[in-house]
Amino acid sequence: MPKKIIPSSGDKSKFVIHTIIFLIANVALWLYWYYVQGAKDTWVYPWGIWITATWGLSLIGHWSAVYTNYEDAGVKEYLRQKNN
Repeated sequence: MPKKIIPSSGDKSKFVIHTIIFLIANVALWLYWYYVQGAKDTWVYPWGIWITATWGLSLIGHWSAVYTNYEDAGVKEYLRQKNN
């Protein structure tokens, strides 16, 4: 059974920074869409949803890489064979 790798504080802080930047940028993006593009007065295509969705998926991937990482026995075996 592979062991779970405990994330380092550096990994956790990078994920938190990524999350904060995601939130700030998306709030700014949607405020721009609503006020500058004129969405409060008339229908405007919500183009920001594509940015939010793709960036959100990358954020989920980042979370997964930090918090659900397990040892890979295959890498140890590869390195053992490579060094012999």
